[in-house]
Amino acid sequence: MTLAIRPLAPLAALLLASAAPAPLSAQEGGTVRAVMHSALRILDPIASSGTITRNHGYMVFDTLLGVDENLQPKPQMADWEVSEDGLTYSFTLREGLLWHDGAPVTAADCVASLKRWAQFDAGGRVMMAYVEAIEAEGDRQFSIRLSEPLGSVPDLLAKPSSVPAFMMPQRLAETPAGDTIAEQIGSGPFRFSDAEFQPGVQVVYEKFEDYVPRDEPPSGTAGGKVVNVDRVEWIAMPDAQTSLNALISGDIDYIERAPIDLLPILEAQEDISIEVLEPLGMQVGGRMNFLHPPFDNVEIRRAALMALGQPDVLAALIGDPRYYEVCGAIFGCGTPFASQTGARTLTEGGDVEAARAALEAAGYDGTPVVLLQPTDVATLAAQPMVAADALRRAGFEVRLEPMDWQTLVSRRASQGAPSEGGWNMFFTNANVDSLSNPIINMYLTATGTEGSWFGWPTDPELEALRIDFAMAQSEEARVAAAEAVQAHVMEQVIMVPLGQFKNVTAWGPALDGLIEGPVPAFWNLTKSE
Repeated sequence: MTLAIRPLAPLAALLLASAAPAPLSAQEGGTVRAVMHSALRILDPIASSGTITRNHGYMVFDTLLGVDENLQPKPQMADWEVSEDGLTYSFTLREGLLWHDGAPVTAADCVASLKRWAQFDAGGRVMMAYVEAIEAEGDRQFSIRLSEPLGSVPDLLAKPSSVPAFMMPQRLAETPAGDTIAEQIGSGPFRFSDAEFQPGVQVVYEKFEDYVPRDEPPSGTAGGKVVNVDRVEWIAMPDAQTSLNALISGDIDYIERAPIDLLPILEAQEDISIEVLEPLGMQVGGRMNFLHPPFDNVEIRRAALMALGQPDVLAALIGDPRYYEVCGAIFGCGTPFASQTGARTLTEGGDVEAARAALEAAGYDGTPVVLLQPTDVATLAAQPMVAADALRRAGFEVRLEPMDWQTLVSRRASQGAPSEGGWNMFFTNANVDSLSNPIINMYLTATGTEGSWFGWPTDPELEALRIDFAMAQSEEARVAAAEAVQAHVMEQVIMVPLGQFKNVTAWGPALDGLIEGPVPAFWNLTKSE
């Protein structure tokens, strides 16, 4: 088979034509230059659920608990014990924890951090409904006291997405809910270089010399986060071909999400490593706005659901069937609570004719659907194009509004009418680990404008079903509760699951020691010169 390879960018072509580099030699230190899936502009990892902001959070901040390679909670900043009645969780911070400004990490910092996190996170809000107190009991000890047993507390504090429970100094954690933190001071393995930050262009992290890693081997977000390099630079390269050329030439070391359609070029390079480092992958999700017409009408939401089909979206988005999976489970396939109830038309490719009939029966009056269209992230660009075509064929009036992803992240927070800077629908990708049960799944909060995720559904029945899951005392009961949530979500079209895909990470010959897990890990790896 002959591959159609586009010409290399001039700089990369010149470097490839130059003399062969000297043999690599392993050493500690150096700078890792990485291209991430999106440019970074929003820095507050609690106030934003954006995946790139979460990735930034893991560089600078740390969590009380982490998850191992099997997504099981493990101690990270703290060890914990549970009382016999299941009502009190006691935490002890490990010794040697320092903030990047040199101050010791205290229990008071963690209490304030947990309270702030719980204002933003779907699972945190559920937990707080049963919390009687979160109190410091000394410099290194604190406790969470519950009114009723809630077995998911360690899972909530350890989960790696979408809003991890990052710890920060008390002065930052007490930032009002409507504001973002003023400083990037954490206790994580890297320090944020404020002077070198160029929003949307470059982010620089420096090794935190006073970070004390755990003794265990690294696993997921748990274990010892040993930093072997001096600096990590995230360099924005929106054009996929440019980043590919830069990796081949050695200008960069790492691409978080290599473009699937260009993988044959990388596979032909003997010194480039290509691997899926995040086994569960990501779910494509569509979200409608429940506040404004036309999707404030459930019958019109159902018509839109009928029109959409996963195979077309996944084929356009990924193309290579090795890296995608048709899956109608809102909790993701490969998870304990996966069910595909209510997703038949999605998984079978949509039913435009049925959608057209349902739309007419619902009395659709031609109100335009404002569909937000990110243009700078390859894994987010195809979904709105395919969806717009399907919705138009079903009879919807669709208006695509192009913008970069970080602008979309800001725009989706608007609750205004679509004609006044709001929106009707957008698509995103979420790590499957962040969706895997009714408590942590960000889409499923249904308390309206005050507490729901973007789109703001109000659905007391869904909230009651989520509580049933949280209070279930057996695995059988949890499975049954999750199944009830799946059926209800699909019936009310709370979100639209559009299948799963795997991200492929690529790195050059200078890097070694990359680990598998739910987040990109720049600890443990080494760079040779």
